[in-house]
Amino acid sequence: MKDYYQVLGINRGASDQEIKQAYRKLARKYHPDINPGDKQSEVRFKEINEAYEVLSDSEKREKYDRFGSDWKRYEQAGAPGAEYGPSADFADIFETLFGGRSGRASGGGFNVRMDGQDIDQSVEITLEEAFSGTQRTLQFSNPNGSPRTITVKIPSGVDTGTRVRVPNEGAPGLNGGSRGDLYLVVKVLPHSRFERKGDDLTVKVETSLYTLLLGGQTPVPTLAGKTINLNIPEQTQNGRTFRLSGQGMPAMRSNRRGDLYVVVSAQLPTRLSPRERELFEELRRIKEDQAA
Repeated sequence: MKDYYQVLGINRGASDQEIKQAYRKLARKYHPDINPGDKQSEVRFKEINEAYEVLSDSEKREKYDRFGSDWKRYEQAGAPGAEYGPSADFADIFETLFGGRSGRASGGGFNVRMDGQDIDQSVEITLEEAFSGTQRTLQFSNPNGSPRTITVKIPSGVDTGTRVRVPNEGAPGLNGGSRGDLYLVVKVLPHSRFERKGDDLTVKVETSLYTLLLGGQTPVPTLAGKTINLNIPEQTQNGRTFRLSGQGMPAMRSNRRGDLYVVVSAQLPTRLSPRERELFEELRRIKEDQAA
């Protein structure tokens, strides 16, 4: 079975309101009326509804949180004290649900193997780190109190909201149950110069007024640390956007790259020599005569 929390893109501690908001957002996106004939969207829409049906119901959610993919068998078997009677041993219920026992503790209690829960851990990275990939060293405490340190690689191309899965590094299980998984939930910090939209980047570059009027080249920075000389045709308007193909963000687990959009703006001179002022005055007279 799929992880219903992952299906809706929320963490396990999400409130009822957060669950409802996530469902409405995804339902609108994948609704068959919005995506006619799209089989993948149809399947996704069914998964979203299935997840919401369980997580929006407090009783079903409690069973799902407790038993995971076996929650339906628990529901079908009935709640303790109903089908089994008020004196039913909890161990007998588990034996019916899960097909066997793992033994009794010395005090007579029933030891049930239960896998640990998944853990979400927020992590902030820079846009440069998202471009090239990075890693984070995290420290946790083991059940006995001893420290546990792990290093997690974050692949290039991640964006805000990306979840990086680290198997078997979540909460420990009970009575020999396996650990859950750790999920790093990425937040990419804003950049002082580059703006990101998906895999595309936008950067604003100032160039001289003369280059815009007469044509020439202007240097453009990239996140890769290189500088590209952009050809500016003559009589380029202030604020014009140029596209540099393949100079944007790398797509995750792909050789494809987004594009870099360059918005050029005129860098006006702050001081004019007498000769420069004379020439500009002459240019203004010419333009006024042409307009007359």
